Order: sequence, then C-alpha cells, then structure tokens
Amino acid sequence: MQAQAPDERSGEVPDPPEGAPEPGEEPEPRRGRPRSAAAERAILDAVVELLEAGEPLAALSIERIARTAGVGKATIYRRWAGKEELFVDVLRAIEPPEPEVSGTGGLRDLRVLLESMRTRGLAQRSSVLLHNVFAQMKSHPKLWHEYQCTVIAPRRLAMVAAVRRAVEAGELRDDTDVELMDDLFLGPMLVRTIHRPDAPLPEDLADRIIALAIEGLAPRRPVARPAGGAAGRS
Repeated sequence: MQAQAPDERSGEVPDPPEGAPEPGEEPEPRRGRPRSAAAERAILDAVVELLEAGEPLAALSIERIARTAGVGKATIYRRWAGKEELFVDVLRAIEPPEPEVSGTGGLRDLRVLLESMRTRGLAQRSSVLLHNVFAQMKSHPKLWHEYQCTVIAPRRLAMVAAVRRAVEAGELRDDTDVELMDDLFLGPMLVRTIHRPDAPLPEDLADRIIALAIEGLAPRRPVARPAGGAAGRS
C-alpha cells in the first residue's frame, strides 16, 4: 500500500479514509455490493417524497432521485440495476410487510397469506400514494413485469405450497389439482381487494373464504325423516 503524500499546505499526512486498512494490513475482500442502511433509507424516502409531491413515475430520473436523497448516482446504481428494481423496493417499503408463515402449516399458513392480501387491499384503499403508484405501474411494462416476477410470483408460490401442505396433512382432498384449489382460495380475495374496490373487507373474510371453499356451494340436504314417522304420530 502506498504511503499517503503529506498535505502541501500543512506538511502533515492526512488521516486515512474511514474504513481504510491500516498500513501493512491487507484490505478485506468485498462481500457483494456495499450497503449503507442510512443511504438506502434516504434513497427510498426520496422516491416517496417525489411521488407524494406529484411527480409521475415516468418523470423520475436516477439523477433527480440522487439529488433529492443527497447521494451520488453511483450510490444508487451500486444497489439497484435500474429504476424498475428501485421502484419495486419502494413499493415494498410502503406496503404492509410480508407475513411470516410457519412453513409447516397448511390451512393455518393459508389463512395468514389470505389475511395479508386483505390488509394490503385495505392499505391501497386508504393510501392515495399506493393507489396512484399501482395505477401508473400498469402503464410501465418493465416495471409491472419486475413487480410480478419479484413480488407477486413468490407470494403465489407460498400460497400453492400452503395448499399442498394442507393436502398432505389431510386438511384438503387429495384428488384435485393443487393449483386449481389455490385459485379457489385466492380468487375471492383478489376480486374483493382489486376488482371491487367498494366491496367490504371484514376482519373474518379470510376465514369465511376458507370455510366456504371447504364446505362447497351445494345446498344443504334436508334431514331425512324416518319412514312412517307421520303415521306413527297420528
């Protein structure tokens, strides 16, 4: 390692940059891209600030975001390959957090995942920012594709896995396609949260969906009366 040159004005050798190895030490190997929680938070907050100020997604440039966050563009590019990946992380930051599931339960985990969908639906209804961002995303194919691949697809896989565990545990029938059963659980919640924004989202909605899917929609058969019962009472 080369010795640092003395400062021409003072004749003193300046201190090494923070985090730099001491003389004679080998630098530590890099472990992936460098991270700074404060820098990342500033960048995410900058995007939210600009969106709340009315800036459309299409108008947000990396340069504008970096200037608002008080960081260099290189700081952003070290963490995200482009705007699409950054915007997806912004959405993750302002949406309700992903639920924690046991990974071993069947219907129990399925209920947790459905409840998470319900709370996200409530958040989109109550947050003008979330509503506007999702509306704009659909007109940006690359951003929508990134969100589908990195957020929606893992959520769907988690639900299918929960349904499969429920089948293995004997909670659901084992003679029906697992993905079709998943659609039967998922469909009503999607309709309520996305396609019918005025539909109620009560706290027991996940439980009701699961119960209805399991019980079926066939009318309940009347209890058969014993033959001759009427005559015996006459």
